[in-house]
This record gives sequence, structure tokens and C-alpha cells, in this order.
Amino acid sequence: MFPSKAAARQYFLGARRARPHAEDLLSGAQQQVQDVRRVALYVSMGAEPQTGALIDWLLATGREVLLPILYADNDLGWGIAPGAADLVPGRLGLSEPPVDLGSDAIATADLVICPALAVARDGVRLGRGGGSYDRALARVRPGTPIWAAVYDTEVVEALPSDAHDHLVDAALTPNRLIPLRRSVDD
Repeated sequence: MFPSKAAARQYFLGARRARPHAEDLLSGAQQQVQDVRRVALYVSMGAEPQTGALIDWLLATGREVLLPILYADNDLGWGIAPGAADLVPGRLGLSEPPVDLGSDAIATADLVICPALAVARDGVRLGRGGGSYDRALARVRPGTPIWAAVYDTEVVEALPSDAHDHLVDAALTPNRLIPLRRSVDD
């Protein structure tokens, strides 16, 4: 167990920096999203599990993809993905859709795939610490599956958590979808 979220973040960020290359999430997701029409996803950066091919595949198979827009207060708005060439530069070097549908648009998703540094088997998700996704995930329609995108080595037994942390249902890795045990309080 990590003594704090800061220690866990430091460990997992270091491990990602040491990866020889980032891996793509497409094969881990293809068989799992057959009945989904709208997916809230994100554009990966750096050593994160790569989402580009998954976004392209979802769009090519007739699905809508919502991508986040980072607001100045670190909350997230959402826009429909127009295709990688039509994304615009956003805050902190992020690529974003050009039209903002607002922060509540995530409630229209049939599936949410969010970034994470690690996820615990009880559904606790470790993010980067800005709180953007915890706020956004609180707006997800009840019953909508939420998956954290991580590498297999980032699925661990336990992580430190706070009351405001939003639990996830599964870990999506480049190789597979790993169902997670949910907390009794959820």
C-alpha cells in the first residue's frame, strides 16, 4: 500500500516515464463496446495508454465520441469528436473538440473511459490530482459503465482514496478489460 496519493502518483508517473513505448487500447476495447453508441473518451498524451486508434475505430463504426474540454477551473466540458485533424489546441497542451456542449454532456454517454495513473481492484481510481475527472464522473448517468484506462501493471490491490473519489467499474488495458470489485458504499 502507498502511504499517500502523492507517493502513489510519483511511483506510477515514474514507471510510465520508464516505459519503452506507449501501447494502444484498441484491441483491449473492441470486443467490449459492441452495443455502445456514444462513448466519452479522451485524447491520450505522452506515455498514457494510447486512445487514437480507438477513437478512429469508434468513429469509423458509426459511434459518437465525446472528448473533454478543460476549463480554467479544471472542470471538464465535452464536445463531439470531429476527427483527429479537426481538434483544436486546449489548455495544458490538450487536444480538444472545437464545439463545447457543456459539462453535463457526459451524462449522455453510454460508456465512459477515463484516464488514470492506476486503479485498485475495489474500483478506486488514481488520477493526476486536479480533480477534473472526479467532478465529471459525478455527472455520469447512474448505471453507465466507467472504465479507467491503464496498463496491466497499474491494476493494484489497493490505493489511497478520499471521500470525493469516484469509483470505476473496470480497468481497460491494451490487452483486456478487467472487471473491478465495487465498494459496498457505492
